[in-house]
Amino acid sequence: MNNLRDRTSFKSTKGPSMTEIVVTPASSGRDLRDFIRFPLKHYAQDPLFVPHLIYERKKFFSPSNPIFQFTDVVYFLARNEQGRVLGRVTAHINERHNRHAGEKTGFFGFFECTDDEAVASALMTAAEKSLRERGMTLIRGPFNFSTNEECGFLVQGFDRPPFLMMPYTKAYYPDLMTRLGYEKVKDLLAYEYQYQGSIPDHLVQFSRRIRERKQIVIRPINMKRFVEDVETIFRLYNSAWSKNWGFVPVTEEEFRAAAKDLKPIVDPSIVLIAEKDGKPVGFSVTLPDYNVLLKKMNGRLFPFGFLHMLFGRRSIKRVRTLLMGVVPEYRLSGIDALLVYDTFERGLARGYRSGEMSWVLEDNVLMRRPLERMGAQIGKIYRIYEKVL
Repeated sequence: MNNLRDRTSFKSTKGPSMTEIVVTPASSGRDLRDFIRFPLKHYAQDPLFVPHLIYERKKFFSPSNPIFQFTDVVYFLARNEQGRVLGRVTAHINERHNRHAGEKTGFFGFFECTDDEAVASALMTAAEKSLRERGMTLIRGPFNFSTNEECGFLVQGFDRPPFLMMPYTKAYYPDLMTRLGYEKVKDLLAYEYQYQGSIPDHLVQFSRRIRERKQIVIRPINMKRFVEDVETIFRLYNSAWSKNWGFVPVTEEEFRAAAKDLKPIVDPSIVLIAEKDGKPVGFSVTLPDYNVLLKKMNGRLFPFGFLHMLFGRRSIKRVRTLLMGVVPEYRLSGIDALLVYDTFERGLARGYRSGEMSWVLEDNVLMRRPLERMGAQIGKIYRIYEKVL
């Protein structure tokens, strides 16, 4: 954590009297605790919000997270005169992103605030100032902390519960961003699919032809060789996604840490690797939607939250496909459609009946086409904003 000592104060004109808003870096353990816990109060009356487990957030923000090896972050909190937290945001620089993209872009993330433009302005002004002083020329977000994590403000689908590892944000955030001079740079789409009794026949036939003509083998990961298969997916991911908008190359340490955290909830039958002549050429990662259980836990593993995790897995009937990719030389060979088909065929055999494929770039026609032909529909849209500093 970067312990900046600057203190920025702003005045809010909302309400019958002037209220001072003080934005300061979260430079103590207590500040970081307030930063982590703010969403629990902020969304307390929202029936669809699913909080992270508090212990998981503490681990995520700890120095042991590999992302901090190349990410310089400042955490900001906005408080009123009585010390009550009104909002939060990060201002961070991802060195790997800027090297890969050849940019001087800073990012904001983890944005939450009350429905008050003055509070939002105070937070974003502090974030912009912090990034500008560190040499950045553009601010973009929200990213928590990169495209490899949660990102975007929800702009469509507020009536739908979020799937695992996808954000759910306040409906007034997009308007706040616009009023503060931020412009849309990209929309991220979340496709939903509800099983209708059979997989569309055209997808069945197309997948059969691709499998036979291209001699493609789709296999599930082997939990006995978990480390080896994770390394395979790591290499495929960095190769398949390297030209995607906003991509940040993942380090092997970062990928291994994420895989270790996710291993307890993996259903190996729906984490797939595509092979051509024994060579890995594509992959997809689908997980049971544990948000169904996390919602009941309200951010706490103890004293009874762990029981939901222990006994509730069989009640999960929906999944989220969070990663899918094909190496460039096989991108137009239909392997993506084959991965989609096999994910649903194997998922149905395991009792899953609905799912979300998220996220997909709005201009990624090659990925959107097989999803729409399968009958998937856009359920949510998340938006990324930017502003010149």
